[in-house]
Amino acid sequence: GLISPGIFIPIFEKNGFITNLDFYVYEEVCAFLRRCIDKGISVVPISTNFSRNDIFQPRFADKLNSIRKKYDIPVKYLRIEITESSVMESVSYANEVIDKLHEYGYIVEMDDFGSGYSSLNMLKEMPLDILKMDLKFLDNEGNKGKLIMKALIEMAQTIGLKVVVEGVEFLSQVEFLRQFKNCCLQGYYYSRPVTPDVFETMLKKN
Repeated sequence: GLISPGIFIPIFEKNGFITNLDFYVYEEVCAFLRRCIDKGISVVPISTNFSRNDIFQPRFADKLNSIRKKYDIPVKYLRIEITESSVMESVSYANEVIDKLHEYGYIVEMDDFGSGYSSLNMLKEMPLDILKMDLKFLDNEGNKGKLIMKALIEMAQTIGLKVVVEGVEFLSQVEFLRQFKNCCLQGYYYSRPVTPDVFETMLKKN
């Protein structure tokens, strides 16, 4: 039956299988893009999330690029997501990995910013391209959460980071976030997760 990622991902992170899963997903993304391109369908960039187990592997960026070249996918259609918690152990090493990914032309995103112990100093030190910001700041009804969210988005954009706000489910959230220029929104308000066939149909409709 259906097993939530919240159940199986922590298990895979403990037993090391998460790396197999992450690279499998990345290769499936490449295969999907190849099928769409071969059919003449206009595609959009797709992000793949990688855990700390992956990015601290030797030649991580080289492995990714090898799979990309196998399917002959333009690098502009692939984005690499890392989580804030995955790089806390060694920011300097993570920077080396990001620099290598940039050499290959990848856009690097930090996922789940704001869901844990976010470090503003880390944003200053890391050569990221996109900050994916958690919507948990807007969970409460008060105005403080909105003020924090507004300050973080404006700060990120000021230092040259593009911002994606995750977890958008309601029109009220969309209306609040519309005040920020060049801020992308992601969440159930727009679409729940879909199968590759459904996503291909969505791309055809464009």
